[in-house]
Formats: sequence, structure tokens, C-alpha cells
Amino acid sequence: MICETTRKGMDCAFMTKKGCNFNGGSCVEIIESCNGCNRSAQFDTGWFCSACPDPSVKWKNGNCNLATHVQNAVAEAKAKVNPIKASKRGGK
Repeated sequence: MICETTRKGMDCAFMTKKGCNFNGGSCVEIIESCNGCNRSAQFDTGWFCSACPDPSVKWKNGNCNLATHVQNAVAEAKAKVNPIKASKRGGK
């Protein structure tokens, strides 16, 4: 349904005919870690995340998995090469 509390005009999974079903009855504003994310949007009532009703929960255990401004560093493990097999391959 369309949100009528904080993110007016946006589709919300927590909105029902009786009102907002989210904990506290409305969404929570973004935190400082969310600044620069493409999912944050400004509404009449403040800045809110378009993907999550409470962004502080997403950042509690590290980086938010929905954050578009955070790059995850992937460490590539160097494969161990067997020197005997490598010497046999080199001769072909």
C-alpha cells in the first residue's frame, strides 16, 4: 500500500488500512552512515531509506547489505601450485 505517515506517496510493505504496522507506527530516519547512499530519499518529514524502515538495524553488525556507496573489498586467495605438477606442465 501507499505510505501515509512518513514516506508519503511511496509504496510500503508495512502500510495497512489501519495504518503503519512497523514498530512504533512509522519509519525511522537515516543515520550518518547512510549519507551518500542512492537509496536514501528526502521527503517532507526528513530523509528516509527507500529499502529499509529502520536503517540503524542494518548497520548494527557492520556494513549495510543494501548500501550503494560502500565497496566490499574482496581478497583473492593465491592458489598454491604443486611444483612437481608445474614442472611437468612446463615441458609440454
